[in-house]
Amino acid sequence: MSTESKATLEKLVALCKRRGFVYQSAEIYGGLNGVYDFGYLGTLVKQNLRAVWLTAMNSCKGDMLQLEGSLLGSRAVWEASGHIQNFHDPMVDCLQCKHRYRADDIDLNKPCPHCGNKNWTEIREFNMMFKTYVGATAEQGSEAYLRPETAQAIFINFKNVISTNRVKIPFGIAQIGKAFRNEITPKQFLFRMREFEQMEMEWFCKGETAEKDFEYWCEQRHNFYAILGLTMSRIRMRPHAKDELAHYSKACTDVEYQFPFGWKELEGIAYRGDFDLSQHTKFSGKDLAVFDEETKTSYMPHVVECSVGADRLFLTLLFDSYDEDVVEGETRIVLRFNPAVAPIKAAFLPLTKKQSDATEKIYTAIKQTGLVVDFDESGSIGKRYRRQDEIGTPLCFTYDFESETDNAVTVRNRDTTKQERISIDKVESYLQDFFTKK
Repeated sequence: MSTESKATLEKLVALCKRRGFVYQSAEIYGGLNGVYDFGYLGTLVKQNLRAVWLTAMNSCKGDMLQLEGSLLGSRAVWEASGHIQNFHDPMVDCLQCKHRYRADDIDLNKPCPHCGNKNWTEIREFNMMFKTYVGATAEQGSEAYLRPETAQAIFINFKNVISTNRVKIPFGIAQIGKAFRNEITPKQFLFRMREFEQMEMEWFCKGETAEKDFEYWCEQRHNFYAILGLTMSRIRMRPHAKDELAHYSKACTDVEYQFPFGWKELEGIAYRGDFDLSQHTKFSGKDLAVFDEETKTSYMPHVVECSVGADRLFLTLLFDSYDEDVVEGETRIVLRFNPAVAPIKAAFLPLTKKQSDATEKIYTAIKQTGLVVDFDESGSIGKRYRRQDEIGTPLCFTYDFESETDNAVTVRNRDTTKQERISIDKVESYLQDFFTKK
């Protein structure tokens, strides 16, 4: 595969709509900006992404537990975390056309890119959290917020997790779930959204080992992208300069990917010190320190956080796997997904509809093994191959006229387009071998 991506944002948006990966939310009502619905194929890819991420987490050192926190959090949680005071983006409006921009995304010395006039408001801070009220009255005591990150549920449940799971420091808590940010200007399709999914892990450790643990997780998270099959020449690890660090961070490294629109963050790996547990201890009045049996003293654990956006990673996979080449004199679009994240693992195609019943028997038998497979009898065999290539299906099995006599099918490889003949009773083991090797 070329290191130069042939994908553009426009091509991917069209592909996602055409093949049912992603739809604009509420499209029949004009759409909701920055919010998307995932169709059948998109849902499958995200399920596979979650599975690969969890496997990577569980294969690392130490205990790794999971949590599923609530989407709503009380005002007190977000005061303690600093989000109410600090979770802002700089905003500016064009006084002429009323278009709104993030101030750090636009050159205010130049005219508005929408109307061509240079008439800006003063820069002001915009809190990105969605506020609501719990109960029948809209009073400050009933204020709640949709969570802008998943991490706080982990911190406020820290003592519950320790007491109910018999774990000792160091250990991790992993969580996959929705988060919400009222972005001023959602943009670049799935890259910046108002409703998105995070895959986040908080590693609790002693302060004296935290720097080594931070280095360990930087290495592990870099390896994860190689496991996903991303082009590693498009991946870099960028440590934050001191003036970039959040007020609570001791160190932070971003995993970045080279999109056609520049190097952008995929994941943040941060050494957060003991800020989070200390803040919640202070605001709640509940001691979140742990007791060390060896030293007979209490201490506040430090935290290393790994946080990646599942939707942004989904978009990255599309950019990285998208390819165009020429097969049999025709240009084809192909998604060269790592088989582990491909939505459909194999397709079963009768050469003509006369072979449909026999092909469907094979398809049904393989489907019962748990693999997500497809049965496709519509259109010419060439068109069906192209359709499967475009959604990233690694293998296609074709039942033809000879299959009735030689009890074999032709298997075609998505990436090489090479074909080979195998016995029908070997299809299941062929698939097992193929996905085990990958």
